[in-house]
Amino acid sequence: MSIITRRQAIGTAALTATGIALAGNAGAAAAQGAGSTAAAFAGKHIPKPLRFKPAKLTGLSERLITSHWENNYQGSVRGLNTIETRLAAAMADPNFPPVAYAGLKREELHRTGSVVLHEYYFDALGGNGNPGGSIYEALDGWFGSFAAWEAEFRRTAMSLAGGSGWCILSYNRHTKSLHNYWAADHMHGAINGAPLIALDMYEHSFHMDYGAAAAKYVDAFMVNLDWGVVDARYQEAIA
Repeated sequence: MSIITRRQAIGTAALTATGIALAGNAGAAAAQGAGSTAAAFAGKHIPKPLRFKPAKLTGLSERLITSHWENNYQGSVRGLNTIETRLAAAMADPNFPPVAYAGLKREELHRTGSVVLHEYYFDALGGNGNPGGSIYEALDGWFGSFAAWEAEFRRTAMSLAGGSGWCILSYNRHTKSLHNYWAADHMHGAINGAPLIALDMYEHSFHMDYGAAAAKYVDAFMVNLDWGVVDARYQEAIA
């Protein structure tokens, strides 16, 4: 990480922390304002349960999946709920600093992206990895062959190895096309893109099982994909 990037990261973290602290200090009285009763600031998101038994996956340990789901995913759900209630308190305070509000809004976007992408990630696991359905035909046609799509998907994922981010197969509703998108973080994605597969490339998603061997993790992910879920997402996206 460069010096400039590090300074930017520290500045952003400080800004977010300041916004959260100021909103928290608004107190219970401020939380009784109009914003606190709105659904947008309810802070009542509930974690989705896993649709499969972690011990049944191939190449992804129960310990890894459980830790990922409990700590990273549920942590983001809790964080999003906290941010929403802090936003309500901030809106009830007419003197709340705009720069601090910006920090809260950035964290809202970050936490929302994390929650949504993790749900796409976990919900597509539990299958046997055998592709099929209309999504198979669509990828085969759009990329020249299904094998060509998979090669590009894997290369996109590995371009994030050793860092952080998401590899996302998405149907872009605006361009009506399929793409493997590179996302540097939870807030980075194509406008009007409908995720079909979301592969978490943050180290927390594989380091416990594979250390730095990210390619082996990608192999395991592909083996456990439920293509029925992916196909249903595709059908919904093009409807």
